[in-house]
Amino acid sequence: MSWTFVIAYFNEADYLSATLRSIAAQRVRPLRLILVDNGSTDGSAEIARAETAAMAGVQTLHLHEAKPGKIHALEAAMPHIATPLVAFGDADTFYPPDYLAIAARHFADPRVAAVMAVDVPAPPDGLAARRRRFWRAQVAARLWPRQTHTGGFGQTFRTTALVAAGGYAHAHWPYVLMDHEIMHRVLAQGRAVYPPDLWCIPSPRRADRRRVRWTLAERLIYHATPYAWQGWYFHRFLAPRFAARRATHLALREKSWLPPS
Repeated sequence: MSWTFVIAYFNEADYLSATLRSIAAQRVRPLRLILVDNGSTDGSAEIARAETAAMAGVQTLHLHEAKPGKIHALEAAMPHIATPLVAFGDADTFYPPDYLAIAARHFADPRVAAVMAVDVPAPPDGLAARRRRFWRAQVAARLWPRQTHTGGFGQTFRTTALVAAGGYAHAHWPYVLMDHEIMHRVLAQGRAVYPPDLWCIPSPRRADRRRVRWTLAERLIYHATPYAWQGWYFHRFLAPRFAARRATHLALREKSWLPPS
């Protein structure tokens, strides 16, 4: 078994079934699937168990992490990753059947520590999707090869590189943009590549991203910061700013597209 797929979820009853069915359709077999329920109250855990019960060739581990926040859920999964390769995804994202197979081909190069997917809008062969793949894989990744251009919905790692980097852990980074900070550490272990044919389709529901992202100035400074100084950038510059505006990983639990309860 070469692959583990990790999905952490919190109240994703409307999307989880479709995501899990796309993972069940992966051509890579056998496959290990780790699902971490982060305190759902909408029946998501029951949906996860029902969907995985019918999966063939997929070994599933269901975990529950009571501490709220995605970083705690991902940290709970880390000790259970024992395969050479691991994918992290989101519970509201579609993964095409050849997703893991394409990523695996690029890990044949031992210098590669991470293979990153491009998030595209539906349809995946439409003009907007093609433009996005071209920008991420052919432009951004070449201009800034020691930075990351993919969110947590589409990250795959060589497990030894991820573990050597310290993995997902609250002690390392308790804020939003955890997918960017962890890549700073993983890139010390090897290269990241962005194949244009490796894509996924996240839900477009989070239109208001002010609570879960950086400012334009912070992004520009990130792109201008040499890799050797990125430790300073994340932990001396960005972390105090995020702390001041309470941009912790808990902001990822806020579902701004839902009416107030």
